[in-house]
Amino acid sequence: MSELLPVDDESWADDLDRAVAALSQQNFVFAENLLDRWLSRFSPLELDDKGRYLFARSTALIGDLQRDRGILFGSAAAQQAYISACSMFRKLDTPRRVAQMELSMTVITEMSGRLETAARSYERLAGDGRLSRRDRARALLWVGTALSKHGEYDHATRVMSTAIREFEELSEPDDWSVAHQKLALAHRGAGDLDRALRCIDIAHRTTTTPAPMQWVRLTTAQGHVLVSDPATRDDGLRSLDLAAKVAARYRLNHQLDSIARIRAAIPTVHR
Repeated sequence: MSELLPVDDESWADDLDRAVAALSQQNFVFAENLLDRWLSRFSPLELDDKGRYLFARSTALIGDLQRDRGILFGSAAAQQAYISACSMFRKLDTPRRVAQMELSMTVITEMSGRLETAARSYERLAGDGRLSRRDRARALLWVGTALSKHGEYDHATRVMSTAIREFEELSEPDDWSVAHQKLALAHRGAGDLDRALRCIDIAHRTTTTPAPMQWVRLTTAQGHVLVSDPATRDDGLRSLDLAAKVAARYRLNHQLDSIARIRAAIPTVHR
């Protein structure tokens, strides 16, 4: 058996923390450089278990990076990174990390439009004891997101309301705020624009995350609600324009596609 290569575990772990911080601000180039300096240096077969764990975490973060860029499928895309990381975590017998990768792969399923499949997977993971309570609550919220996108608005609002109560019990203000943003879109879909606007207002007042991604999502949701009412359509279009400019600046391609779909649907919705 060949000798395993020595690895500076602490430096690698520090770079992972830095990559997470960079990704939270959509600084994709810097995050990718931090991750690639380790992934390009080693093969998992050359590493001990601690090194393989760090390699798997780095691969998972590459998946997050590509997902946020909107690069979902292909040899260097989010789905393949998550599959590789999941396989490594499974071999290392780290069930929580395996479940987290399954949750991340379900996000890709939802983003690709397979909403019923995504909803079933989220529902299963929402009750999966391998995940933390917060991750289970997030999975429950995303059940509601998939249902809302599929047009099942009443069911979606009930599920999301349960997730909101869970985030409140867990003292997770950012998740609680994001959940109100998603609940607003479910109310919009159901035609209850007053409740939708109240939820968007709550999300705006309580968000503590200045990250470009979250700002774009929240501003897009606000625009989507506003364009649904002819009286506020112009305000909604301005919100969508602002969101599109920031999304373009940070190369948030999935968000740009979502904004384009909202704009394309306006004549149909308000015929």
